[in-house]
Amino acid sequence: MILVRGSAGGTALTGTIYEEGEESPIFRGSPDDDAPYVWVCDEFYEVDSGGSTQRLGDREIQVAFESPVPRGFDSRERAIAAAEEHVRTQFTRIGVEEAVETEVVEDAESRPGGGLDGPAGADSG
Repeated sequence: MILVRGSAGGTALTGTIYEEGEESPIFRGSPDDDAPYVWVCDEFYEVDSGGSTQRLGDREIQVAFESPVPRGFDSRERAIAAAEEHVRTQFTRIGVEEAVETEVVEDAESRPGGGLDGPAGADSG
């Protein structure tokens, strides 16, 4: 299991790459079982009302979450590259303009969930 974490705007987002032989969660639209690497991470966007309150730097925004859409990949490198791009895209969708720092944690222990982790450096899972 590989964790890919992005940090920017005082918060962080973590998703998981399940490797061949590991059991990834099953969602509607999950890739075929023959994909050796499966990326799973939340997708979200800013809304005017409703959703969840998220603090970004000196402001609070409302964020709505979409259902995770697992994606299958044939190589570790492609899975990691797509995961890093996905994390950057989520920050862009909520108006974070600063550079997103990404971290790849190889051989990570299983942790539930994913999604916005709260203040950078905090662990919500």
